[in-house]
Amino acid sequence: MHGEYKVPGGKLVVVDCDVRGGVLRDVRVAGDFFLEPDEALHAIDQALEGAPADADAAQLAARVEATLPEGTVMFGFSAGAVGIAVRRAVAEATDWTDYDWQLVHEAPQPPELHMALDQVLTEEVAAGRRPPTLRVWEWASPAVIIGSFQSLSNEVDPEGARRHGVSVVRRVSGGGAMFVEPGNTITYSLSVPDALVHGLSFADSYAYLDDWVLTALADMGIKAWYQPLNDIASKDGKIAGAAQKRLASGSGAVLHHVTMSYDIDADKMLDVLRIGKEKMSDKGTKSAKKRVDPLRRQTGLPRAEVIDRMIGSFRARYGLAIGSVTDEEMARARELARTKFTSEEWTARVP
Repeated sequence: MHGEYKVPGGKLVVVDCDVRGGVLRDVRVAGDFFLEPDEALHAIDQALEGAPADADAAQLAARVEATLPEGTVMFGFSAGAVGIAVRRAVAEATDWTDYDWQLVHEAPQPPELHMALDQVLTEEVAAGRRPPTLRVWEWASPAVIIGSFQSLSNEVDPEGARRHGVSVVRRVSGGGAMFVEPGNTITYSLSVPDALVHGLSFADSYAYLDDWVLTALADMGIKAWYQPLNDIASKDGKIAGAAQKRLASGSGAVLHHVTMSYDIDADKMLDVLRIGKEKMSDKGTKSAKKRVDPLRRQTGLPRAEVIDRMIGSFRARYGLAIGSVTDEEMARARELARTKFTSEEWTARVP
């Protein structure tokens, strides 16, 4: 069995092992990490030898930590990363490069259709009828996208929304509200087989699926990092927020979508979104404005170029063929947008 885990912002950990009699055998840990002293690598292998094959990542990490020589230095990885790599090996997880990735980047769509496309394309990946897909969104109109479990009345000021012509739609994933305007945000979705995140906890899968974006941002001169649970941040504030939904149809698939702030209008955002009692104070409003740090200021690049560079970074790492939404997928998405994502029953399901 073979498992790999790229530590977000760190190094690659590789584990090869067998499972016999319900325990790990012939464990070999490798990678491009740094480790001192040399004999610590043998100690890690021995710590995992004979471990229960159903042990979780934390239990495996504890075995490793208990047997490391005194003064061991692990740079670019950790005992926890080793535990995750073992779990991915035993779960027979796939890797990014095991797939033929497809890019979908089409004309602007209304917000409710974007919600429907996310669901339909991920269901198609789960059913094996579509390859793993990176979809870059273009917005046809401004909107507030609220999380699946958020209260509509608590999150959106209806007067502010009407004043600015902002529609409100609810997505299938959890998390917080997003304020989007055409040209001012960069939104993308990953629709991937669940085998890609086998062996990862829910929290670890966020960092794993966001790691390529950190590299793309670094190539544009932005030092960014994953901030648990679901943010991408820099020293100046939040750049992006992510959300996920697991779909069980077929073999299973994961929808992971991210909205990045390119040139957000913070005043308009605060007029549309409710941010709680803090909004009543000047301090609270200034804090909310400062929390979001647009990519336009950080990169100095046009939005289209930022997107092109992100796509180029993904393609260089994993390969990426240009694709499109099929007629059948679009027909299903339009029907779902009509019957679900524009319905009061769905939008106000948590009043």
